[in-house]
Amino acid sequence: MDIIDVSSGGYTKMLTDRPLLEAAQKLEATFLAEMLKSAGFGTSRESFGGGAGEDQFGSFLLQEQAMQMVKAGGFGLTETLFDALKEKENE
Repeated sequence: MDIIDVSSGGYTKMLTDRPLLEAAQKLEATFLAEMLKSAGFGTSRESFGGGAGEDQFGSFLLQEQAMQMVKAGGFGLTETLFDALKEKENE
């Protein structure tokens, strides 16, 4: 998994804690995937759909789309999760 572009400044403090950052990114991506699923994305189309294959692998596509959204900046949950994980690690 590629790390978010750290040159933006907001993620420079996360460079030393890459495993925590990746865990936070995965959590945000999972949350986004569930939101997309609830919004109706990833459901098979009625006509000209992909059939059983689309039904079986649609969740992978949804998860990857969510990860790309996170890499593009997401909605800020990654940094919040990272801070919470870092605080928990330092206890």
